[in-house]
Amino acid sequence: MNDKKNRVCPVSLAGGLDNRIRRMIQNPEAILSPYVSEGMTVLDIGCGPGFFSIAIAGLVGDSGLVIAADIQEGMLGRLRNKIIGTALEKRIRLHQCKANGINLSEHVDLVLAFYMAHEVPDQEKFFKEIFSLLKPEGKFLLIEPKLFHVSRKEFEDTIKRAGAAGFMHTEGPKVRFSWSSVLKKRNDRIPS
Repeated sequence: MNDKKNRVCPVSLAGGLDNRIRRMIQNPEAILSPYVSEGMTVLDIGCGPGFFSIAIAGLVGDSGLVIAADIQEGMLGRLRNKIIGTALEKRIRLHQCKANGINLSEHVDLVLAFYMAHEVPDQEKFFKEIFSLLKPEGKFLLIEPKLFHVSRKEFEDTIKRAGAAGFMHTEGPKVRFSWSSVLKKRNDRIPS
């Protein structure tokens, strides 16, 4: 992979990740409601300032949990400031990833990786870690940006790496300017 594509979106650009215009183009509730239901535990990996985490918290309800994970404390701080003192504070748990992995131990019903997998330098390791975190019937919603970021071939290569980690690809939701896939565990194979 090109090293230029492995850079994480800086905290200084967080405002562009959570605004009205983006909400009109990529409505989080419309994208996620077919996959998220009350009581689920959902990992929003690369959550940034919480554009999707907050929507997920509404969908999982009081009995559910969102683990909002990001490598940057600055992004988690922005999300913390949005939820502090609200009912969402009990539904969203912030988790700072380590440079070498997600470093979670609990199992989740759904993983959302929205516009972040192309930033991961070792996708093979990343997909194996996601595989280990998902419950047997869990789903992994992978969405990547088309414009100026991820070509069709690069997305197909990403799906192949996910397949090598034990995932089966099915078509994902239609999201403007995006490639998408819903990945499910293949029960016939557990990666090493």
